[in-house]
Amino acid sequence: MAAKKPDNMTFEAAIDELDAIVNELESGNIALEDALKKFERGITLARSSQQKLTQAEQRVNILLQADDTASLSKFNANNDE
Repeated sequence: MAAKKPDNMTFEAAIDELDAIVNELESGNIALEDALKKFERGITLARSSQQKLTQAEQRVNILLQADDTASLSKFNANNDE
């Protein structure tokens, strides 16, 4: 079964997979080529997770800044800060 794209995974699923990869790499019982593939997957998962956290933080900030008389702010889902 092919691995899911991180963008199609929930934040929690991505973190769980990332944790498993870290544990596997830390064990040292993995061939170099497999370790590199796992490391690459881990980097992809970490970047995707960070982007999801940034988007959630932006949404929370918009909600906290708004009050009953405030105009709506446009949400930018592609924020690459």
